[in-house]
Amino acid sequence: MSYPHDLPTEYFEPLNREITGETEFARETVTYWQDVWRRFRKNRLAMLGLGMIIFLILLAAFGPYVSRVSYSDQDLTRTNEPPSRDFWFGTDNLGRDMFIRIVYGARISMSIGFVATFINLTLGVLYGGIAGYFGGKVDNIMMRIVDILYGIPIILVVILLMVVLKPGLTNVFLALGIAYWIGMARIVRGQILSLKEQDYVLAAQALGARRWRILLRHLIPNALGPILVTVTLNIPAAIFLEAFLSYIGLGVSAPMASWGVLASEGYIAMRSYPWQLFFPALAISFAMLGFNFIGDGLRDALDPRLRKG
Repeated sequence: MSYPHDLPTEYFEPLNREITGETEFARETVTYWQDVWRRFRKNRLAMLGLGMIIFLILLAAFGPYVSRVSYSDQDLTRTNEPPSRDFWFGTDNLGRDMFIRIVYGARISMSIGFVATFINLTLGVLYGGIAGYFGGKVDNIMMRIVDILYGIPIILVVILLMVVLKPGLTNVFLALGIAYWIGMARIVRGQILSLKEQDYVLAAQALGARRWRILLRHLIPNALGPILVTVTLNIPAAIFLEAFLSYIGLGVSAPMASWGVLASEGYIAMRSYPWQLFFPALAISFAMLGFNFIGDGLRDALDPRLRKG
């Protein structure tokens, strides 16, 4: 009986690279996030949404600096003028440039969306992570509190908080951040419950890793997919809710001009001067569409079940 190592060497010869054309069959190695970015780029609506949001951020950051007038400058000789070469979006009842006010309003509305979502992210991820990982009585008590709060309409909670805290930019940050963490906590808890039984968690426990280290270094990073999708959808929700609060007089107060304040002022003169409502409403819709496109693109890129290759 002969074995492969007993075969004569003349039975073998080197592979001829000229015949094979040096064909490479190995696929380029990419990391998880590189793969996510590749899939995200293939989604045209997602890239459109990313471009829309980048445009709004750049406009909000640099737009006021290139203007000759401020958002609060008044010219009573040019009140309620329609859109023209001098005033692209027209003027309001005090002769203020609507375009500059909308650009400045983008600063306030976008900052509210990002700051409120950051507070929501911090509270929701920690609360949901602790409830899901520790389980047992801790989970039962924490989630019963969430269930009670979840049964109360969020808009009602925000309105009550704003009545207590009084209108103002800082209070809008706090009210939206405090009210919006509940949904994030439920999502994170569900992800942690499914992840904590994975082999790498058991291996970390066997090596003596502390609970907090496992939660912060292993479980939460592996739940980033649903967290990022939820964050991108919470930002436009916060912007829209702030617009509603300003519309009913509980949001940002004068002389600040968020999109909600501008829409509220434009509604009063809607029949006579429709552009005063149309352009703030268009800005709100533009931002919400952009973030929703990004959220849908991230969902498709991060969810393995929705990948198409």
